[in-house]
Amino acid sequence: MLVDHKKEKLINAIIYFVQHTKFCGKTKLFKLLYFLDFEHFSKTGRSVTGLEYYAWPKGPVPSALFDEIDNQTEETSSALSITKRDTATGNEMFDIKPLIEFNPEFFTKRELKLIESLSSEYYKAYSQGMVEATHLENLPWHQVYEEEGRRQELIPYELALKKSEYEQVIKNVIENDEFEGNYK
Repeated sequence: MLVDHKKEKLINAIIYFVQHTKFCGKTKLFKLLYFLDFEHFSKTGRSVTGLEYYAWPKGPVPSALFDEIDNQTEETSSALSITKRDTATGNEMFDIKPLIEFNPEFFTKRELKLIESLSSEYYKAYSQGMVEATHLENLPWHQVYEEEGRRQELIPYELALKKSEYEQVIKNVIENDEFEGNYK
């Protein structure tokens, strides 16, 4: 059986975030993955998970993962237990629990460092704070949703870069193929 490397990375990123942050339901998880992918892209020209994010009212949402959480595949359900529960405020929250161990072998050193940094920075953050963090001016969601009025549309990774940075990152990727390796 062939294993999709990006899918393994995504599952392991989810496992790390739910194990190393508090209050990590679906909304907070989506925002952590967004920061992981867009920050990594801003430095390397590549996302970590390969997810595409869309400009929804509460911020960037990886719609494919959103759908998969609601309708789990065999691959996902064998790695993650995802259940719903009511919160004290009467809202519904997704509890995500790993069924397998986190495997750092799928990540580069740079990716692991970024995952650890984001987990530390947002350790105690609630989902509402994460939503607000993605709505800040000059961030990609704000550009697409607020400035361009392209609601529910794809947020291009290139918006994570200034024009001069974009040209340099793309040039480096093409010329040097700065591949760090997928395994340690």
